[in-house]
Amino acid sequence: MRGRINNKLGEIQINADVIALYAGTTAVECFGIVGMAAVSMKDGLVKLLKRESLTHGINVEVDEDHMSIDFHVIVSYGVSICAVADNLIENVKYKVEAFTGMEVDKINIYVEGVRVID
Repeated sequence: MRGRINNKLGEIQINADVIALYAGTTAVECFGIVGMAAVSMKDGLVKLLKRESLTHGINVEVDEDHMSIDFHVIVSYGVSICAVADNLIENVKYKVEAFTGMEVDKINIYVEGVRVID
């Protein structure tokens, strides 16, 4: 799927993978987020994704100039999940909207695991 923005000079198309990579990079910079998670449907195991694979833990749905983003994350042990989620939503919404010029309608966060960080 692609986001489309029309202006007086023409049309801009943004691939959903580009938005997912930008959103993932923004997300891992947020306090309390260890990283994106990949869930194996076969065994139900959760795997922490490397920085190169951030987009596998993110799903972006684009409809014209609106979008929704799903994050599968692993959070740090001992932090407030609610505070981390609120911070993630605020930062990602602001930065993705500024980056793309499109409105983010919905951000869903699925906490797939908790990790102790030294």
